[in-house]
Amino acid sequence: MPADFGARRGALRELLAADGLDSMLITDLLNVRYLTGFTGSNAALLVSAADSAGDEDRTVICTDGRYVTQVAEQVPDLRAEIDRASAIHLLRSGVSGRGGRIGFESHVVTVDAHRAWSELDSAVELVRAPSVVESLRMVKDEFEVGLLRDACRAADDALARLIGGGGIRAGRTEREVARELESSMLDHGADAISFETIVAAGANSAVPHHRPTDAVLADGDFVKLDFGALVGGYHSDMTRTFVIGTPAQWQRDLYELVQRSQTAGREALAPGVTTASVDAASRSVIEDAGYGEYFLHGLGHGVGLEIHEAPGIAKTSTGTLLSGAAVTVEPGVYFSGRGGVRIEDTLVVRDGGPELLTLTSKELTSV
Repeated sequence: MPADFGARRGALRELLAADGLDSMLITDLLNVRYLTGFTGSNAALLVSAADSAGDEDRTVICTDGRYVTQVAEQVPDLRAEIDRASAIHLLRSGVSGRGGRIGFESHVVTVDAHRAWSELDSAVELVRAPSVVESLRMVKDEFEVGLLRDACRAADDALARLIGGGGIRAGRTEREVARELESSMLDHGADAISFETIVAAGANSAVPHHRPTDAVLADGDFVKLDFGALVGGYHSDMTRTFVIGTPAQWQRDLYELVQRSQTAGREALAPGVTTASVDAASRSVIEDAGYGEYFLHGLGHGVGLEIHEAPGIAKTSTGTLLSGAAVTVEPGVYFSGRGGVRIEDTLVVRDGGPELLTLTSKELTSV
């Protein structure tokens, strides 16, 4: 099923009408991609609230001369104009002289750009409209979920090959494990990696976002892997923690605690549930065991065209989950200087229970 970019723009027009905006200038490239499919490195999109499905004469995309062929291929349903100063060109040609209330992405636009735009036409009222497209991106359509599944599958398959080939073993360095896992994701269909792979062994596993070093894996180490694959612009995110050799009792106990917390967080995901309550469901398991101070971060985040996007799932987060939201659930407990455990999945919120996209086992595994 192909992406329905026209439907996405239609949903945006409904928001513009509700906010009394005549049009909106989109300059964030990921939001341009979400609304049109265009993947070039320079573009702006002017969406007219007066247009409708099948009649988008006033909605225009603009890019520069490098992308004449690409924009024609990727965005055949909109008029394309060519100018390197894409945003200013659209404001001049599409709005100047007609006035109106024009929304802009104030969370990404610089002060200098806003000043330049404001000087173009006194009849134009530039209106702050932060994160409007991002609010639409929170709910994934089935095309997007399909890409997320593919990204998660590439990561699952790569990890299976790494484990099956003995890639996590004493004597290897964190960097060697990370590079092999990243290469394997590419071999299994990833376009790129989602972010710099985390491989953290021994005491380093207690650092939530440790960067791989030449530290050597040793018997008795926790080894934490946090990684993801990028497919069609969409990211996966998964963390698994292993033990090299036979786990000590404290490692079994810690792993079992984080596993119970992660299960509670996953089971709390449902449409209409507050994000703070999902965090609380998971965090309370760790707090009740007396280790709340060692859970150092929020429970999760949205994932899609960005590796971290709305909604956030944390103690202080606001809002409620919507059906179709893609999120992570990733509790962790970290004992500084000793070791830590994090378990993370990517899931889609659904009526009747979340859909799990990262399928690698979460049982404590010795390698």
